[in-house]
Amino acid sequence: MYSFKNDYSEGAHPRLLEALVASNLEQTEGYGEDHYTQRAAELLKEKIGQKDAAVHFFVGGTQTNLTAISAFLRPHEAVIAASTGHIATHETGAIEATGHKVITVEVSDGKLTCEHIQRVLDAHTDEHMVKPKMIYISNSTEVGTIYKKGELKDLSEFCKVNNLLLYLDGARLGSALTSQESDMTLSDLGSLTDAFYIGGTKNGALMGEALVICRDSLKEDFRFHIKQKGALLAKGRLIGIQFEALFRDNLYFELAEHANKMASLLQFEIQKAGYTFLIQSSSNQIFPILPNEIIKKLQANYAFHIWQKIDESHSAIRLVTSWATKEEAVWHLGGRFSNLPGEV
Repeated sequence: MYSFKNDYSEGAHPRLLEALVASNLEQTEGYGEDHYTQRAAELLKEKIGQKDAAVHFFVGGTQTNLTAISAFLRPHEAVIAASTGHIATHETGAIEATGHKVITVEVSDGKLTCEHIQRVLDAHTDEHMVKPKMIYISNSTEVGTIYKKGELKDLSEFCKVNNLLLYLDGARLGSALTSQESDMTLSDLGSLTDAFYIGGTKNGALMGEALVICRDSLKEDFRFHIKQKGALLAKGRLIGIQFEALFRDNLYFELAEHANKMASLLQFEIQKAGYTFLIQSSSNQIFPILPNEIIKKLQANYAFHIWQKIDESHSAIRLVTSWATKEEAVWHLGGRFSNLPGEV
């Protein structure tokens, strides 16, 4: 059984484990005030080109989202997200539990546009409703699509004109930025968003996300919010050490490129066998539409999610590759699709 269910099935890249072991018995300050975490934060600021940015490290994405969104919004303010957005579908109401409504918008490709947002603003007109204040997007999205620089620039300008905050969930940011379709860099995110996070959990780290706050008005007292939400890790260096190892050189992007390459190979083999996809993706998640009888046969040897029922005899499945996905496993699965329908 080989898993294509997610990109965090494996532990961590060996270089990160080596860095953790090398520092294991060293005594350092706690709660992210150690020199490893401080070096990691400065390294990220340098990569982003925002020396005045505030960088905070969290264990996971849901924890990052609920802390940031609840800190950035006033009690009566809400966040707008695509209907497929992680905060709306896979965080157990974490944002609503902090008192903030998630206003969802039906989208076809996982991405929000200015037109989507304008419709929400037009429908929320006075104090009898929540006030839309933040735009939540993911790059890559939950369906594997990515934002191009022009799309993000349009959203950024729209938010500025309408006094909205733009927040980007980067759980799979490495995959998005190294996609063949991408024309963005980390520095673009620093100039076009108010805050975003760089995902480590799904790109080679044991755990860890790095929240980057670019807008000055959002930085004040943020560590108070982290502590109140139970997210201020006593052994904070465990995350700082990993991010320093990921960004000391090009490792973070090399790992993401590998995940994308494996997904691209798999997509090519499935297309060659004549199957179609729920959506076209250039990142490390792909969604082929298959006959249910073939899905059942594949499940004998591979783990994956059944994403969506298409009709009585077909479903879309989600296949996810990771920084550690073995190329031979991809070729083996891809080869199964070369057989005649029903004989995979």
